[in-house]
Amino acid sequence: MKAFTVFVALIAAFQLNAQNETGKLTGKVTDEYGEELIGAAVIYKADITIGVLADDNGNFLLELPSGKVRIVCRFSGMTTDTFNITIVPNRTITRDIVMIAFNYPDGVQQIGDVTIKVGKFDKPLEDQTVSMEILKPELIENKNTRSIETALDQTPGLNILDGEPQIRGGSGFTFGVGSKVAVIVDDMPMLSGDAGRPEWGFVPVENIHQIEIIKGAASVLSGSSALSGSIHIRTAFPKLKPKTKVNVYSGFYSKPSIEGATWWNEAPLISGVNFLHSRKIKNLDLVIGGNINYDHGYMGSPVVDTNFIIDTISNFTERQMASKRARFNFNLRYRSKKYKGLNYGVNGNVMYSKSNMLFAWLNDTSGLYQGYPGAVFLRDHFIFNIDPYINVFTKASGRHSLRSRVLFSDSKMTAGQSSRATTYYTDYMFRKRYKNLNDLDFIGGVTGTYTESFAALYAGGGSPYNFLTNISAYTQFEKKVKKILNVSAGGRLEYFQLNNDTIRVLKPIFRAGASLKLYQETYLRGSYGQGYRFPTITERYIRTGVGNFGVFPNPQIQPESSWNAEVGIKQGLKFGKIYGYLDVAVFWQEYQNTIEYLFGFWGDDPTDPSNIFGFKFLNTGDSRVLGVDVSFSGKAKLGKETELVFMTGYNYIVPKTLSPDYIYATDFTGRDYSYNSTSIDSTENILKYRFLHNVKGDAEVTIKKKLAIGMSAKYFSKILNLDGVIAEFETATSGPNIQDIKYMDYFNSHKFGNWIFDARISYTFTDSHKFAVIGTNILNRSYTLRPLKIETPRTLMFQYTYSLDKNKKKLLKKPEVNRENPAKAQL
Repeated sequence: MKAFTVFVALIAAFQLNAQNETGKLTGKVTDEYGEELIGAAVIYKADITIGVLADDNGNFLLELPSGKVRIVCRFSGMTTDTFNITIVPNRTITRDIVMIAFNYPDGVQQIGDVTIKVGKFDKPLEDQTVSMEILKPELIENKNTRSIETALDQTPGLNILDGEPQIRGGSGFTFGVGSKVAVIVDDMPMLSGDAGRPEWGFVPVENIHQIEIIKGAASVLSGSSALSGSIHIRTAFPKLKPKTKVNVYSGFYSKPSIEGATWWNEAPLISGVNFLHSRKIKNLDLVIGGNINYDHGYMGSPVVDTNFIIDTISNFTERQMASKRARFNFNLRYRSKKYKGLNYGVNGNVMYSKSNMLFAWLNDTSGLYQGYPGAVFLRDHFIFNIDPYINVFTKASGRHSLRSRVLFSDSKMTAGQSSRATTYYTDYMFRKRYKNLNDLDFIGGVTGTYTESFAALYAGGGSPYNFLTNISAYTQFEKKVKKILNVSAGGRLEYFQLNNDTIRVLKPIFRAGASLKLYQETYLRGSYGQGYRFPTITERYIRTGVGNFGVFPNPQIQPESSWNAEVGIKQGLKFGKIYGYLDVAVFWQEYQNTIEYLFGFWGDDPTDPSNIFGFKFLNTGDSRVLGVDVSFSGKAKLGKETELVFMTGYNYIVPKTLSPDYIYATDFTGRDYSYNSTSIDSTENILKYRFLHNVKGDAEVTIKKKLAIGMSAKYFSKILNLDGVIAEFETATSGPNIQDIKYMDYFNSHKFGNWIFDARISYTFTDSHKFAVIGTNILNRSYTLRPLKIETPRTLMFQYTYSLDKNKKKLLKKPEVNRENPAKAQL
């Protein structure tokens, strides 16, 4: 008995000692092509406080308790790898981890163990406290995207209206000036410094890694322009092996469905080429790409009634109306050998383009596809950006990032509408997870923007030279509580100064949110955020008059602000072989000092139409947008070798003015302007130029990974309200000395919604060769989304893609692992 007691004591002592002993696990994390995955998380599942991030070479070293342990490895866009391994006391075991990329459909953020990380904190989408949509490069290529806004327009809740992004009805239409949605490329803004206008054709569509669309006020981390949301475009860096891709396309416009509306004499062709090459040269990452594009166009030059004065402003030829573009971009990044965690580089992009800007059609019958005299301009545009940056990451001091951008834009336009602007941008950001504060994540930074603008048409403030300075400081905290609750809060302090000391503004803004995991694949979120937007130089000082239109300055215009509150739920669903995510959000947005671009009689010279009729940016009071946002995205197995991917969404809004009787302007005749006095239909206080119902959908079936057939659909409900002064302008231009302009008959006879369908089919012959046929507006519907501008008729495009991706041809084999005892295979 005594011997047995001693034996038991020895066993207990041995077990206790074994529990206190540890061993080490080391290895390298790569993808299936051998590219090291910097920052991949390697975690001990039994105690998630024990974990490390892979270093700048993908290596990791983790100290673990001895015995059989379960390890989890996660990385953005990769299938989570979970495995068992036996740790031997006082020994180091080597286990390389090869992660497999998940080819998820556009819009599907997580299925099973697949995680996509987004946002400043690079966290899974289900941990985000705001509504967000994700677009991947596959959709961009499949739709033969020549300019990025055509792909963005497929996103639920986001509309691109004549070049202007709108999220959840946050704005009407302003010809793209003063965007209320921030457009950010590689964490830096890409809106013109003088007009706040996105230059969509400048975005390198051939090298997109991911696009994140945030819905709702996002000014805390996205900056001043994010009044109703933000669009984050992230470009890609090379993998381990070189990659080359060339995309050649050609096609044409169909004749408009309106009788007598075809105006062209030459073939209405569209053609171009995209190219991309990326590779690693030792520690240097290199990407070059570009685009050449020719577009005959579907809108013709103005036609002048011979009873009136000959048009000398916009009497352009058919060839002059064509658009041409050449763009070249590069990314360079060097990963230091001497200092681990240090990388630095420079990105650049340059484009020269010729295009036209059309503000109004000729008439509302056979002249829908031609311009109105004096309302069409030709534009020669040269633009470039150069972006040097440096990143430093250490375990002790966190991640430091210093980015800068010089954005230059020189726009030469006919009729004296030229402008030139240079924007200098710098951002320092610090990010760290504080272990001693229970893994509290922190981001803080300082941003500075300085814009120099010269334009004769911006002389409404007394000088064609204007200067705008913006300095801001921001911070945000995030904390995961007991693996199920993620909370975040942050703030930003904005300072603006226009033209030295003329105008100064200091404004603090805040946000907060939370995401709660209720059940497996069920996530509830709620958030509150504020937005703030300082008027652009264009909105404040533009003064121009051409033909029968004028645009008038408003030096007293005030900044606009907003707040957004929402509650949403994301639910993973599986029906047989169909699985995906259903996301439903209910939101409430309010805007103060809402800026609208309104038509009126703002001039004081009745003998000169361009000095009496026209547009002006005005603060129209307060407004509110209530609504619901629903999206469902996923994939389905239709057969052994047949797969369906889909993305659908529905957005319903109730946009109303909160100050219908507020008098926001008085014209030269003494007439007062308010919502009630200027609306075509003010009975329900609906804001102007909004679509109350909006549906988006895209689906693609792939058979044997060779044949792919896809279709897209969009629905825009009828516009209920617009400026009543447009009807007055139509009457005013029906006089004996002015060529009349017509719109109201078209508006009254088209009070219905529009369904627009696109279709595509492609066949992949080999890994290197693919051919596709893409049709847009395949029913050739004639429709408008804003007054006096018809949308594109049917186009038919033929696309050939050549891809030489050595990463696919030379896959690295996964290490053979003994699943019964993985350690045995590695020792």
